[in-house]
Amino acid sequence: MRIGLDIWQEILSTIKQNKLRTVLTGFSVSWGIFMLIVLLGWGNGIIHAFEESSSDMAKNSIKIFPGWTNKTYDGLESNRRISFNNKDINITKNKFSDNVITAGATVKKEGVNLSYKDQYVSLDLTGVHPSYTEIEPCKLDQNGGRFINDMDIEQSRKVIVIHYKTRDVLFRKENAIGKFVNADGVIYRVVGVYRDKGNQDSRAAYIPFTAAQTIYNKADTLNNIIFTTRGLNTEKANKDFELEYRKALGASHRFDPTDMNAMYIWNRFTQYLQQMTAKNILTTAVWIIGIFTLLSGIVGVSNIMLITVKERTREIGIRKALGASPASVLWLIILESILITTIFGYIGMVAGIGVTEYMNAVEGAKTFGMGDMQMTVYKDPTVDLSVAIKATLTLIIAGTFAGFFPARKAVKIRPIEALRAE
Repeated sequence: MRIGLDIWQEILSTIKQNKLRTVLTGFSVSWGIFMLIVLLGWGNGIIHAFEESSSDMAKNSIKIFPGWTNKTYDGLESNRRISFNNKDINITKNKFSDNVITAGATVKKEGVNLSYKDQYVSLDLTGVHPSYTEIEPCKLDQNGGRFINDMDIEQSRKVIVIHYKTRDVLFRKENAIGKFVNADGVIYRVVGVYRDKGNQDSRAAYIPFTAAQTIYNKADTLNNIIFTTRGLNTEKANKDFELEYRKALGASHRFDPTDMNAMYIWNRFTQYLQQMTAKNILTTAVWIIGIFTLLSGIVGVSNIMLITVKERTREIGIRKALGASPASVLWLIILESILITTIFGYIGMVAGIGVTEYMNAVEGAKTFGMGDMQMTVYKDPTVDLSVAIKATLTLIIAGTFAGFFPARKAVKIRPIEALRAE
């Protein structure tokens, strides 16, 4: 059957005769696609924040923090302070060599006044290994020199890597690389300048791990152990590794391996898996809510088409009596349904995209925290245009089916029965 201009004119005429009903039906369609896109944008804002917060961190990394024992063990009382030392780094490297790629540690000296000429800042010095930048979101600034290297560790060199904000305060417009700074009487040579995404403490400056232990009388103590792993690709594998690791350090420091308070393990891979699970749940929930909202609009369209068929029963009977083909009657109803869903679906899509773009402009990079310690909790709450178009096309297809069933009912109307209808 050829769909000519006359059938479109007839559809538009029918719509004009029922303006209010058409607008109310179309509004439910627009609202459905609008809510779907807005919900997707909101969900994407949270998901993008998850990705942003972990993008520069090694997902296969683990941090170990000492704690206080909560259980008696091996004749020792509870509430003992556990202190890590260099021996624990060797245990990590040697005993778990199959799963550990690089192992390091940090040691901190807090409240140091770093000065250059007449300028100074108060900050914390953190002794680190060269592998630190592979694990933490600490990247060298443009033309920012270098980070701590193996030679610095071997020779306990007095070199320092400062934050770009520290550089701006101390050196103003001067080039910081190669200059010497005074840290409460200890002279360090600036070898690098780093920057971060604002989720790290800009008061931190990095020096060689061995220099920190030697200069500040830390003996062989350390604040935490940090290392990257391989071959731990499932949550179970990571849990098994953590259990064995607790046993090894428990034997070294004489605490119960099941005492969770004695040692804290921050496993970024299991955290990542949890985030991915939360992301999938959030995405599924958004789509379910959005689809059900869409369905309410589609049901509205289908109901209106049923009412239209009932109101035009006599007209349809006359058409069929005069020789109208079933296909012409079928398309008359279906096309009206498609037209309503297409026009109002497009309006809802444009409105939804407009709202997500507004959300992005106003709250596109929401952070949480104070000062330099901030974390991204909401970012880029927008929807890809292709997703919006696919959702709208799905709506139009659904609108076709919404019109098909009333149209099939219209086709089955017998002319003699239709002419008797009032």
